Amino acid sequence: MFRIIQISKPQLKNPILIEGLPGIGNVGKICVDFMIDNLEAKKFLEIYSTYFPSSVFVNENNLVDLPKMEFFYKRLKNQDLILLSGDVQPIEEVGCYELCNKILDIFKKVKGKEIITLGGIGLSKIPPDPKVYCTANNKNIIKKYKTQNLNTKIFGVVGPIIGMTGLLIGLAEQRKIPAITLLAQTFAHPTYIGIKGSREILEILDKKLNLNLDLNSLNKEIKNIEREIKLKTQQFTTFKKKDKKQETSYIG
Repeated sequence: MFRIIQISKPQLKNPILIEGLPGIGNVGKICVDFMIDNLEAKKFLEIYSTYFPSSVFVNENNLVDLPKMEFFYKRLKNQDLILLSGDVQPIEEVGCYELCNKILDIFKKVKGKEIITLGGIGLSKIPPDPKVYCTANNKNIIKKYKTQNLNTKIFGVVGPIIGMTGLLIGLAEQRKIPAITLLAQTFAHPTYIGIKGSREILEILDKKLNLNLDLNSLNKEIKNIEREIKLKTQQFTTFKKKDKKQETSYIG
């Protein structure tokens, strides 16, 4: 079950959706939260769901927040952005499928053109110079985002791309929406914050989408993002320990 709160109904121009949710190194969430702050994006929609963990987060005001996902928009010159962030991912596979399809329904209604998902590739050691890899649901979008710093030979580098980061681009193909995922190497530890990998992805997006991000402010802004992520990670650790599934090389 979903509860959708529509805060506003912006008229968007050929929007691109960029998704970044909690995962390995929190790479995707760091990127999207930074873009939301740096671009001063405006929230227009929230999703609550019974597919999210049965818990609440205690905020800095000592009050509770239900886990949610949030959609923000930013108007650009030629193409608008939708930025999707959130506190959690669905804890069950059925929920992941249904939420991804719900997001694609929303994206279709605003006549979205393409999707970019962001995540991390978990390594056993901290990578000094993280590499960024990509895969997609068609070759044309890979050509569009190809840069010298983006590796397209990903086969054999990662296992299954688990979670919404992978499933969203797979389901997008069924709706003929071009979609690509950018994955940065990071340390596969639940409390590690993959700042270096996030920066590599942000540099690629900044160049390809002409975002004019102030990447010099990343280290400063990252402290606030890091504090929020660590707080929610600590609160969520007990819940995650209940999951006895085998670890994979990449989790969305």
